Amino acid sequence: MTTYVLLANWTDQGLRNVRESPKRLDTAKAALKEMGGEFQAIYMTMGEYDLIAVYEAPDDAVAARFMLLLGGFGNVRTKTLKAFPERAYREIIGSLG
Repeated sequence: MTTYVLLANWTDQGLRNVRESPKRLDTAKAALKEMGGEFQAIYMTMGEYDLIAVYEAPDDAVAARFMLLLGGFGNVRTKTLKAFPERAYREIIGSLG
């Protein structure tokens, strides 16, 4: 599984209906699970982003499909970062010679 970091901001629609956000999160969790992925951590944050999540997906195509699904609901705008675990980081840096 590949790890991704999701950075999200509520849209005007998402903020107008913020009380429904926990239910929308449950829907997102179920959709990701159906695609073979899983959330590892979810945070509501103060600052540049409203929500930050760490999740795993089988591959980049699943992650892209999941982000398109979330965006299509119209409640959040997202940015996705692909995350490399420490072992992969060490291998990548080590391969530089």
